[in-house]
Amino acid sequence: MNPLALIFIIIGLPSLVGLIYVFVRGSIPLRRFVITRIGLTIPMVLILASLVFFVMRILPGDPVRSSLGPKGSPETVERMQESLGLNDPMLVQYGEFIGNVVTFDFGNSLTGGRRPVIDEMSERFPATLELVIPAAALALVIGIIGGTIAANRRKRPTDYVLRLYSVVIYSIPIFWFGLILQLVFGVALGWFPIAGRIDPVLGIGLERPTNLLLIDTAIHGEWAAFRSALAHLVLPVTALGLVLSGVFLRLTRINVIETLQMDYVGAARARGIRERVVVGHHALKNAIIPVITLLGLQVAILLAGAVLTETVFSWPGMGQYLVQRISARDYTAVQGVITMFAMLVALISLAVDILYSLVDPRVGY
Repeated sequence: MNPLALIFIIIGLPSLVGLIYVFVRGSIPLRRFVITRIGLTIPMVLILASLVFFVMRILPGDPVRSSLGPKGSPETVERMQESLGLNDPMLVQYGEFIGNVVTFDFGNSLTGGRRPVIDEMSERFPATLELVIPAAALALVIGIIGGTIAANRRKRPTDYVLRLYSVVIYSIPIFWFGLILQLVFGVALGWFPIAGRIDPVLGIGLERPTNLLLIDTAIHGEWAAFRSALAHLVLPVTALGLVLSGVFLRLTRINVIETLQMDYVGAARARGIRERVVVGHHALKNAIIPVITLLGLQVAILLAGAVLTETVFSWPGMGQYLVQRISARDYTAVQGVITMFAMLVALISLAVDILYSLVDPRVGY
C-alpha cells in the first residue's frame, strides 16, 4: 500500500475530523492557532528536505561509483552521471527536487534497478508501521502504569525502583539492548525468532494487500502465518518499546504528583472516595494530557530507534532501507525516505496539537 495513503488513513482522517470540528464549533482564537500550526508545518517539511538534499551532495562518494564499483571506466561513469542528471547545476537539481516533493513524486532510485522510490517505500513502510505502533503502545502502557504507581507510592521503595528503571532503560543503547534480547530469548532460550518478519516458508504465496502481516494473515485466515508474524514482532517491539517507556514513566510520575496536590483531589479525598479512584480517575485523567502530547514529539525518536532496531533484527522496513541507500549514496532514495519521515513527524505533531487544542482550548489564547 502507498505509504502516503497509509499516513492519510491513520493520521490524516482523524486530523481532518478534528479540523472540521475546530472550524465549525471552535472559537476564533482556536481557529487562528490551528491555521498558524498548519502554516508552520509546510515550510518545516521543505526546510528539512532541503537540508537532506544539500548534505547528501556534500558527503563524499556518489551513487554512480558506488553502483559500478572500482571497475567502472571514466567514460561509463561520465555517461551514467549525465543520464541521471547528476551533472546538472546544483540549483537545477534542487529545483527539480522541490518540484517533485510538492507533487509527492520522489523520483526513481539511482541504484538497484532505478525503480520508483514510492514503490520501494510502499513495500517497506508497512513493516515499519507494524513495528512502531505496537512499540509506541507498549511504551505508553508501561510508562503510564509505572508512572502512576510511582507517584502513588512516592518516596517508597517501589518509587525508587521504578525511577531507577526509567533512567537505566532510557540510557541503554537500543542496538545493544536488541542484541541482548536476541542472545537471551532467541539463541539461548529459543523462544522467539531473531530476524525477519515471518517464517520464509509460511511467507511464500501469502497475499499481502496491505503488507501489514498481522492484518493480512488474519483476513485470509492464515493462522499459522499469523502466529509466526506475531512471534517475529515480539523481540523488536520489546526492544523499541521498553527503551522509550522510561521517558513516559518519568513524565507520568511528575504530572500525577502535581495533580495529586490540586485542591479538587483533596476535596475528593475529603468526601471519602477511595484512593484508587482518586488516583486512577481524578488525577491520572488530567495528568495524561501532557503524556499524549509527548508521544507526538517522540515520533522522531521512535523512527530513529526503528532504524537501529530494523538493522539489528534484519527487519525489512524503512529504517533498513534507509541504511542500505545511504551506503550506496542513493540521493533520490535517501531524500525520499527522509522527506517521508519529515511528513510523518509533522503530521503527527499537527494532529497532537489539534487534539490538545480540543482538550484544552486555552492553548489558542
